[in-house]
Amino acid sequence: MKTWPWLFALLLTLTACAPPEPLKLGFLAGLSGRGADLGTAGRNGALLAVDAANAQGGIHGRPVELLVRDNEQSAEMTVAAVEKLAADGVVAIIGPLLSSVAQTAVPVADKLGLVMVSPSVTASEFANKDDLFFRVASTTQDNTRRSAEAQYARGLRRIAIAYDLANRAYTTDWKNEFRQVFEQLGGQIVATVEFTSGQDTGYADVVRQLGQARPDGLLFIANAVDTVHLIRQARNQGLAQPVIGVTWAATEQLLELGGRTIEGFHVTQFFNRDDSSPRYVAFREAYRARFRQEPGFVSVAAYDATQATLEALRRQGKQSLKQALLASGPYQGLQDEWNFDRFGDARRRAYVTEVRNGRFVVTD
Repeated sequence: MKTWPWLFALLLTLTACAPPEPLKLGFLAGLSGRGADLGTAGRNGALLAVDAANAQGGIHGRPVELLVRDNEQSAEMTVAAVEKLAADGVVAIIGPLLSSVAQTAVPVADKLGLVMVSPSVTASEFANKDDLFFRVASTTQDNTRRSAEAQYARGLRRIAIAYDLANRAYTTDWKNEFRQVFEQLGGQIVATVEFTSGQDTGYADVVRQLGQARPDGLLFIANAVDTVHLIRQARNQGLAQPVIGVTWAATEQLLELGGRTIEGFHVTQFFNRDDSSPRYVAFREAYRARFRQEPGFVSVAAYDATQATLEALRRQGKQSLKQALLASGPYQGLQDEWNFDRFGDARRRAYVTEVRNGRFVVTD
């Protein structure tokens, strides 16, 4: 019986010396199937932000753990992933990356009282809503205006559009917003052709319909893989018009797959790969060292989204995480300083870029 006090004291000592419980942060994206390059790049950016936080002692002494979930490009798996992350005790979710996925994920997260901070969802339908959904990227409305103005300024007047219905929330929004601005400037949308990626996509027929309208420019609203296929088909059919794309396609995979075929391709994005600021250069070097590849636009956006969430958690105190996110800005991103408005939406600088010698080069 005399040994029990000693055992009790030993247990107290061991408990006191136990490492603190990790603070769990979720990450949700498509990591398999078409467009998985976007999810992988976003995950990598979020991991580097978590590494940086842990190198500085975590959040109030607690290490940060990133729980990564693949939504497998399906609505059913998206719901299951959000519910599983909530059950695992995450304090917030970084993601999703696509507007179509957000349509499914946001209502589930709201019901569970879980904050989501998306690096790249831009669809206008999520703007100006007082909910738990935060967005680090500017809205589609901002990006399309910048793109339409740039294309009109370079002399394009008749543009034909192909857009992918697999991410309808984003692509139809982009089409409609671009059309509105371009026509206000004096241009004309001479054809719109829809397709659904992954369903035996008839790229040749899509491009043939666009060519029949005799445009002086082609706009493809699709991911990197489908954009490359469409550009190749356009060139194979003898269409030499300038080609425009959207941020969704502006990944490193586009450069790898496209080769010389995509030289001259124009796209507006919120990322300058030639940024020489010490903050971005240090990130790029760390990214190259760990992942053996170049960071993409969503890598930077995911890093910024994760950093902002962790900063809000540091400052949270007794307020909700939503309140902390709204109050903790402005945030110093990798390439610019930014903030959330009262609805959790951000406005970021947009760059007009062109593919030159296999690289995205800022032209404005």
